[in-house]
Amino acid sequence: MTTADIVHPDLRDLLLSRIRDVPDYPRPGVVFKDITPLLADPAAFGALIDALAALCARHGADKIVGLEARGFILAAPAAAKAEIGFVPIRKAGKLPGATLSQAYELEYGTAEIEVHPEAFAPGDRVLVIDDVLATGGTAEASLSLIRRAGAEVAGVAVLLELAFLDGRSRLTPALAGAPLEALVVV
Repeated sequence: MTTADIVHPDLRDLLLSRIRDVPDYPRPGVVFKDITPLLADPAAFGALIDALAALCARHGADKIVGLEARGFILAAPAAAKAEIGFVPIRKAGKLPGATLSQAYELEYGTAEIEVHPEAFAPGDRVLVIDDVLATGGTAEASLSLIRRAGAEVAGVAVLLELAFLDGRSRLTPALAGAPLEALVVV
């Protein structure tokens, strides 16, 4: 069963209709996918959270990871709806205390993300949630952190996959057989 099998076309159309294209942001030639209209629509946002919570149940997740920053907006309410724990993966230097960190490549340099090492119990099944899958670098780094912390990857779920950036190809080896679910693919 694929994501397309569980995402009703009406839901896909609703979500897509609430995502605004912003041309030439953050630089000329880029079309930014703005999810703030979706977040402002309680019916659309609620339907999105319901779909993400259903994916948690479908994959037997014990915890949800949200990737900074917009992933937090989606992952935290999905975790509450699914009645499982939420764990933030933050940009370097944002978490207090001891952390595990993972560097990754960006288009113009590198970045680093962190998680608390005690955020997961051994064997926890963790679903990563983010707003957009673009090149896959942040999601790939998060999978490494989850495994290093002793948990299992249940999968990755995103609201929107930008297929033309081919992040799925980059992420697939790191998933090691876990599913990648995109509610909307453009």
